[in-house]
Amino acid sequence: MPALLEIDRLHLRFRLFEGISHVINGIDLRVERGERVAIVGESGCGKSVTVRLILGLLQQNNVLVEGSIRFDGVDLLQLKRARLREIRGRRICAVFQDPMASLNPTFKVYDQLRTVIQRGEARRDAYAVARAALQEVAITDPDRVLGAYPFQLSGGLNQRVLIAMSLVNQPDLILADEPGTALDVTVQEQTLLLMRRLTEQRQSSVLLITHNLGVVREFADRVYVMYAGNIVEQAPTPELFANPRHPYTQALLASVPTLSGERLPEGIDGMVPDYTSPPEGCRFHPRCPAATSVCRRPQPFGTVGENHLVACRLYRSEHHG
Repeated sequence: MPALLEIDRLHLRFRLFEGISHVINGIDLRVERGERVAIVGESGCGKSVTVRLILGLLQQNNVLVEGSIRFDGVDLLQLKRARLREIRGRRICAVFQDPMASLNPTFKVYDQLRTVIQRGEARRDAYAVARAALQEVAITDPDRVLGAYPFQLSGGLNQRVLIAMSLVNQPDLILADEPGTALDVTVQEQTLLLMRRLTEQRQSSVLLITHNLGVVREFADRVYVMYAGNIVEQAPTPELFANPRHPYTQALLASVPTLSGERLPEGIDGMVPDYTSPPEGCRFHPRCPAATSVCRRPQPFGTVGENHLVACRLYRSEHHG
């Protein structure tokens, strides 16, 4: 059976006044049915635009896309907008990082939930469904929340409303782009635990976008590490944390502070490159302490463990082909 979500050789470029910006550089990605997958990397590495491509939200004239994004066997990039809108909100839903930016402040919560519910199965009592959905995300006074405007609620409540909205139609795939990042740490943890429990109950697949490695460790089954529009490493979550191979992955993990304070976090020298003139070969090589002239050539994936792939010349003896 094919994966629920299959991204193959995806390229994304933007036409800008400065030239062509090469933002996504031929990535491959899979999300199996019922699986929780994370994409991690620094801000500006291309994680969020990947989500927007899946949702069909990048259709401006200056956007150039190559490759395929197959959802349940259908290439989303080839669908007309009307058909894509049918899939969004029913089979694919999204939870973004800032709930106040996702909810319309001029409509009450119930009106916004009802719009989503009506995209699902017909002839449902929308209010009863909305009320039950809020109760499921541990909102104890659902009637008050349904009758409120988003600006009358706390950030934590609005994030729970968004989760309820994303799950109310029993979607197959949830795209979670930094959910809870705009909230305090305690509420953020509660949000992710809630999402994990509810998606497990529904057997929904999740593609999580985040730079928070602690969240990834607790939430995801598998991890893709993205740098400057390239996937540089992929592995099951326990394997990645126990045995990171790519220098970028190692640097990301080294930048996480420890609770004991025994080890100070290390920064990563340099910045994400300018996408109008990205480095040739491995895009991380200008910042990599292990870089050589070989790194200026494309680095194929090598197998370094069970389901563990890394694109780095340090493992070239293990490269395929």
